[in-house]
Amino acid sequence: MGKLDNKTTIVTGGTSGIGKSIVKHFLSEGAQVICVGRDKSKVGDLLSNKDYESRLIFFESDISKEDGISKLEAYVKRNYSHLDILVNCAGIWHTHRLEDVTYDEFDLIFKTNTASVIFMTKAFMPLLKEARGNIVNVSSIGGLERHIAGRSQYLYAASKAAVIQFSQLCALNYADDVRVNCICPGPTDTPIYLNRDFSWVKDQIPMGRLGKAGDVAKAAVFLCSDDADYITGSIVTVDGGASLK
Repeated sequence: MGKLDNKTTIVTGGTSGIGKSIVKHFLSEGAQVICVGRDKSKVGDLLSNKDYESRLIFFESDISKEDGISKLEAYVKRNYSHLDILVNCAGIWHTHRLEDVTYDEFDLIFKTNTASVIFMTKAFMPLLKEARGNIVNVSSIGGLERHIAGRSQYLYAASKAAVIQFSQLCALNYADDVRVNCICPGPTDTPIYLNRDFSWVKDQIPMGRLGKAGDVAKAAVFLCSDDADYITGSIVTVDGGASLK
């Protein structure tokens, strides 16, 4: 038996990096997963896996936009009797000098990283309350009050700090029915790092290596399982100790 057997789950940003690893790990633990993203081809390997084909659905949507969330909400209510888990993982990482910050870039980053979390939670909280379910929001150590790194992460860090605060408010206000936790990854080996030299980052991590997407996925499995049934409002760093420096 898996830790998430028969748990109906939505994972946003599920087509690459951390999100795709979460989808894979949840499937391996028996969950039924609605993978939300914009490019079905990126999860073709999972969709063609016979072990997963009856439990994995791809839903094409841009959840940084209101109609993208509305269409997903209508689909889930029409096709599923309940929702057990919501993993808000969609996000983008852009860096800028303060002099180069624009309103358009602000809208792009905050709508993707922050507004999507808020409005996905608003849309699906009623179903999660009925199921006494779980929410995991993926933030970043860049959003932690005690951790300032990457001097050009003005918009990214601010957007992720907002996710942390939002997660804890939801945990407080919905503690009777829904557990809400937040994962803060450190530097993680994902497609974000393609074509850029981040070898120097390893020297900033006490455990001496970049994180793997699976490190974060395993934390998400734990937080959504019965093993964590008395944990809510937690900010879980998965960073090899990077935020301690």
